[in-house]
Amino acid sequence: MATRTARTAWSGTLNEGSGQVELSSSGTGTFDVSFPRRTADQAEGVTSPEELIAAAHTSCFAMQFSGLLGKAGGTPEQVEVTADVTVTPVSGGLQISKIALKVRGYASGVDEATFRKTAEEAKDTCPVSVALKNVPEMTLDVEYEG
Repeated sequence: MATRTARTAWSGTLNEGSGQVELSSSGTGTFDVSFPRRTADQAEGVTSPEELIAAAHTSCFAMQFSGLLGKAGGTPEQVEVTADVTVTPVSGGLQISKIALKVRGYASGVDEATFRKTAEEAKDTCPVSVALKNVPEMTLDVEYEG
């Protein structure tokens, strides 16, 4: 199996410093990071660990869901997954306190009940969900558009 690598270069203090995250394995991008932007209401073009986790989670979920739908006899026709990752202050720092996954779409060959059941299974079994199992709250909202 493959190993993937990312790298962050940081300079300065936590509150005045900044950094860049590089997706090293794929070479697909370098993204600015900043602690004040991490916790602000508006990101203003700067990403955060939580946004990167949301991206990882949605792509992992979509792949797992697609595979599980196939095993259930379905073919994903249109599926869109979003993740809202909430960070809150705790004693000594920050904590990811909630991940709200949303899946919208439809698949041929399965009914709504199977679509929903398979989405729950994907939430529980995708490798990113498993890695994030200690997040206090992880929810899933499913909208079947079939």
